[in-house]
Amino acid sequence: MRIGTVTGAVWATKKCPALTGQSLLRVRVGRDEIVAADLVGAGTGERVILAFGGAARLVCPNAPADAAIVGILDEQSL
Repeated sequence: MRIGTVTGAVWATKKCPALTGQSLLRVRVGRDEIVAADLVGAGTGERVILAFGGAARLVCPNAPADAAIVGILDEQSL
């Protein structure tokens, strides 16, 4: 899992039927920006917890997702 910041949303006019109704968000992770399936209703500017690969597919099993937002980060201890 990694921590990132939501920078906006993406829209697709055509996508896999398993992604119908699924929000896709742009997330900055370090210097990279990725697209992740939003499972928790995150918004722009929020810090989020991301799952990747097999862990992402566990939470959205029918969707071809490689990254999923699985939590909104309220606090982070150092």
